Amino acid sequence: MTEKLIDIGGLRYSYEDGTVALAGVDFTLVRGETVILFGANGSGKTTFLLHLNALLRGQGDVRICGLSPEQATNVREIRRKVGMVFQDADEQLFMPTVLEDIAFAPINQGTPSDRALEEARGLLAQVGLQGREQRVPYHLSSGEKRRAAIAGVLAMRPEILVLDEPTTFLDPPGQKVLIDLLNSLSLAKVIATHDVGFAERVGSRAVFFEQGAIVCSGPVAEVARRYHWNGAAYRT
Repeated sequence: MTEKLIDIGGLRYSYEDGTVALAGVDFTLVRGETVILFGANGSGKTTFLLHLNALLRGQGDVRICGLSPEQATNVREIRRKVGMVFQDADEQLFMPTVLEDIAFAPINQGTPSDRALEEARGLLAQVGLQGREQRVPYHLSSGEKRRAAIAGVLAMRPEILVLDEPTTFLDPPGQKVLIDLLNSLSLAKVIATHDVGFAERVGSRAVFFEQGAIVCSGPVAEVARRYHWNGAAYRT
């Protein structure tokens, strides 16, 4: 039986102003899958992603790698198992050098400094940033920042990689490098994107969000075609 890394039933969430962001989401992710989240801005995708590592907690049955975020003692482990890469990579890069940035979380979690730095160098090579270890993060290109952010997440050895609009600000060559990198990673992924071409090259399945609910699930091209999705507008 295929292992479910994420198993969510009836997830609901409303913001303090009463806005309903999630209106009963059912979702599963199995090991090795890459699931694409399609949907218009405001459809609930980002709110949903923030539930995957307990940054938000709504009502419903949520299991992440078998752990419930309702138990406070599980939250730290959930956040280790679910690596989040935000839309703006600058939010995740803050140390004086790229190498220090990648090593920061493991050192903070108790990994000896020498070992953490050695592993950080290996991760930078894995994401194609060898030779940039001593660069200041804000001197990197948009594509390099995105890959550095991914390396920082991988340093925690997550079981799931979650990305929110990862192609934002990337030119075509930068997108190709990102596609090749994501396809080289065997861990399960959940990716919110408006870019159908990108999605078709990295995704094994897609779901479509509308008004806080998943209204369709299936092969990436089929879901995009069913909703005439072009990244800006759709019609049923």
